[in-house]
Amino acid sequence: MAPRRGRAALRAHSSVHRPTAVYTAANKVRCNCSDGYEGNPYILHGCQDIDECQSPGVYPCPQGTCINMPGTYRCSSTKKSFSRLPGLISGIAISAGFGLLFSLLGVAKITNKLKQRRAKKLRQKFFKKNHGLLLQQLISSNKDIAERTRIFSLEELEQATNKFDHNRILGGGGHGTVYKGILSDQSIVAIKKSKIVVQREINQFINEVVILSQTNHRNVVKLFGCCLETEVPLLVYEFISNGTLSFHLHGQSDNPLSWKDRLRIALETARAIAYLHSAASISVYHRDIKCENILLTDTLTSKVSDFGASRSIAIDETGILTAVQGTYGYLDPEYYYTSRLTEKSDVYSFGVILAELLTRVTPVFSSHSLEGTSLASHFVSFIRDNRLLDILDTQIVEEGGAEDAEVVARLVEACLSLKGEERPTMRQVETTLEDVQNSKFHFNSQITSVNQNAMSDQLYKGSKGSEGTRLYSLEKEFIQSSEIPR
Repeated sequence: MAPRRGRAALRAHSSVHRPTAVYTAANKVRCNCSDGYEGNPYILHGCQDIDECQSPGVYPCPQGTCINMPGTYRCSSTKKSFSRLPGLISGIAISAGFGLLFSLLGVAKITNKLKQRRAKKLRQKFFKKNHGLLLQQLISSNKDIAERTRIFSLEELEQATNKFDHNRILGGGGHGTVYKGILSDQSIVAIKKSKIVVQREINQFINEVVILSQTNHRNVVKLFGCCLETEVPLLVYEFISNGTLSFHLHGQSDNPLSWKDRLRIALETARAIAYLHSAASISVYHRDIKCENILLTDTLTSKVSDFGASRSIAIDETGILTAVQGTYGYLDPEYYYTSRLTEKSDVYSFGVILAELLTRVTPVFSSHSLEGTSLASHFVSFIRDNRLLDILDTQIVEEGGAEDAEVVARLVEACLSLKGEERPTMRQVETTLEDVQNSKFHFNSQITSVNQNAMSDQLYKGSKGSEGTRLYSLEKEFIQSSEIPR
C-alpha cells in the first residue's frame, strides 16, 4: 500500500511542477520537468517556465517579435502589423473624405436648389412687372402676332450670347448694348439689352414690343420676340449685318454709297415711315428718325429700327401732347416748342436725313467760327441762295446726279419748313422720290407732284421775306438751346 500512496503523492506533486515520469529499464521511476520548464521536479513549484525569448543563443523569432507563453512561446510578425496599420489609416481617411465630399455635395445641391428657386421667383416677378401676362394675352388672341412674336426665356438668350459675352457685342451707347446671338435653330439674331434701369426705359422697351409686334413691312426691322424675365426686357431682332446709314455716310467706309444707292435707301426709308403713319393697323409716329436708326443689309436694303420712343395713336387723331423726346439735330422745332407731336415731326427728321444723303455732312457741325451749326438751317439757306452745288457732295455731281439732286433738295426744303402744316406728308415724299428714281419727275412740275398747298412758288424761289427771317431766327434759338435727352 505504501508504494501506491507514494505514486499518488508523486502524481499530485508533479501536476503542479510539471514533472514527467520516466520508467527506466530497472522499472524505477525518475521525474523530469516538462518541455518548456526547468528546475527540480521533486519539490513543490520546483519546475519553472523557461523564457525562450531571453534564452542565450539563436533568437527564436528572427522575422518577428517573440512573445513568451507558459511552457512555450509564439512569434508575432511586426512587418505584417506595420503594413496593416497604414492601410487601416488610409481606409479611415478615404471613408472620411468621401463622407465629407458627399456632405459638401449635399449642401451645395441644397444651396443651388434654393438659389434656383429664388431666381425663378425673381424672373416671375419681373415677367409680371414687364406686362408679360398682357403680352401673352395679346399673342394668344392675335394669330398674326403669334406667328411673328415669341417670348424667349432668359436661359435661351444666355445660351445664344454665351452669357452676354463681351466678344458678342455689336454696338450700343449710353442706353443699351446690342449683342449678336445664335439661337438653338442656328438662326442669327440681334439682342438689345438696356443699361439703364428706370421705369421710363422699361416702358419704352415694352412700347417697342407692342408696336413692332403689330407692324409688318420689309423696310422695318423685324422683332422676333422678347424676354421679360429680367429687370429691363431684352428685345430680339433680325440680325442686320451691314451697320447703320450713319456709318456709311460719315464713317470710314471703304466703299462710299453711290447716288443711286442713296436715292433707293431714301425711298425705302420713306416707304417705311409712310407705312407707319397711315398703313399700319395703328398709326405710329417714330419720334426719333435719324441715320443711326436706319440699318443696312448686305444688299444695302434699309431697315428702320429703334421704336422705343415711338407713339401709337388712333387713326383719326392729328397729334398728341407729350414730353419732348428726340435727337439733337433731327428734332422738329415746332414739336420742341409746343410739345405737340404730329406725323410732320417725322417728316422734318426725314428731311434732315435727305440733307445728309445729299451732302454727307453731319446734322450738327462746326463751320469756321460757328460752333454747333445746324445742317437743316445751313442747307435751307444754301438752297434759297441758289448755291446747292456749294454744299452738294461732289460724288453726286461726278455720277451725273446733279439734276435729280436738285429736285430732292427742293423736297428737303419743304420737309424742313418750320411750320408743320407746310410740310408734305410722308406719302407725298414717297411719291416724289419714286418719280425721281424712275426719272418721271420734271423740275417744272415738281410743285404739283409734291404738294401744291404746302410748297408755293415763292418757297421754291427762295423767299427771304420777314416771315422766313422770323422763322429761321426761331430755329437759330432752337439750335443754341441745350441738347434734348434721348
